Amino acid sequence: MKLSHGSNNETEVKLRWLLLGELVTWIGSSFVWPLTSVYLNKQLHISLSVIGIVLFCNCASNVLGSIVAGWLYDRYNPYPLIVIGLGIDALILILMAFFHGWPEYWFWLVLTGFASGWDGTLINSIATSLRKYSGKYVFNLIYFAQNVGTVTGTLLVGYLYDFSIEFLFLLAASLFIIGCINAAIHYRPISNFHRQRHTSVKVGEKHKFEPMPKYNTMLMCGFLLSLAVTWLMYMNWESNLSVYMVSLGIPFHLYSLLWTLNGAIIVIVQVILARYPHLFKNLFQQIIFGTLMFAISFATLIFARDFVHFALSMVILTLGEATAFPAVPAYVNELSPLSSKGKYQGVINVARGIGQAFGPLFGGMIIDRAGYIPFFIIAAGGIFLMVILLLPLYAKLRKYIKLYK
Repeated sequence: MKLSHGSNNETEVKLRWLLLGELVTWIGSSFVWPLTSVYLNKQLHISLSVIGIVLFCNCASNVLGSIVAGWLYDRYNPYPLIVIGLGIDALILILMAFFHGWPEYWFWLVLTGFASGWDGTLINSIATSLRKYSGKYVFNLIYFAQNVGTVTGTLLVGYLYDFSIEFLFLLAASLFIIGCINAAIHYRPISNFHRQRHTSVKVGEKHKFEPMPKYNTMLMCGFLLSLAVTWLMYMNWESNLSVYMVSLGIPFHLYSLLWTLNGAIIVIVQVILARYPHLFKNLFQQIIFGTLMFAISFATLIFARDFVHFALSMVILTLGEATAFPAVPAYVNELSPLSSKGKYQGVINVARGIGQAFGPLFGGMIIDRAGYIPFFIIAAGGIFLMVILLLPLYAKLRKYIKLYK
């Protein structure tokens, strides 16, 4: 029987509803993370070193949320998990609107980190259940929705922050409520998909989770190491590069403009990839191209002294981000058995979270001791080493890899 919100007999969540959920929640998240350092330092007078610890705790809880959600996705019905996760995120933001002093702000930020890792892993895991489109197409569009949400949120947050931080948190909460309602209505087919995954299990038996084949695991570990190293370096664009540009006499608003450029290029690249899905021969080529662009972008920073050169570096960086980052979960999806996809999508978020957590600290230590130019050389060299690692690894393993379409 056809219900007003869709058929209960469907076994696949509609891609458009998955993208809507990503869009509204990423707009909501982008209301919170850009203002954290400014709010804690300027309004609550918290030192930058303590703020660094707060952000580290946020990233660490994000990693934990990713691990737990991936484990639960493979074992239990994902439908209530994603609805509850989005609802809890909305509740935390409502509480932040009324209680945003110190140290409760730290507590809420840890909880939002866990919820963010939880929601992100479940969305990616649900995306692996879609069969109407290729995994490459689905993850490219998910990344597209995430970045449209990020660009929209970061553009609005500056104006809304001056108006009222309470209103900002309530608006973010309302977006997560929309995401929760969207999930409650339109993600119901994932329950049927979950049941189909477990139909072969007899009553009283434990469900067997097929491990990833050995050679698939070896290749995935190469991707995860590359992802962690890339994020380790990339996070310095969001932290230490602003200080460097200002020290060269470049106004801070031009640094902010670079991120608008970043978002615009990501949108354009995702549209091109969606329009021309065979632009790259396979996902491995796309990952290698993107990783190489990251390395080149840091190499160009060695010579950057004015805004035009930083903009050029950002363009190259964004080409890497828009191609490599969505290709990794798409390829890991193909490497993962059906019964274990949640686990391995969660591991991707763990690798990313480790890079995000340690990136500013790693970059700051090198910059304090040696300066910016040595850091750019180390960043470019470290990422390029990942390319050198992945190419022979793939050449050696490609004949033994089993793909799960």
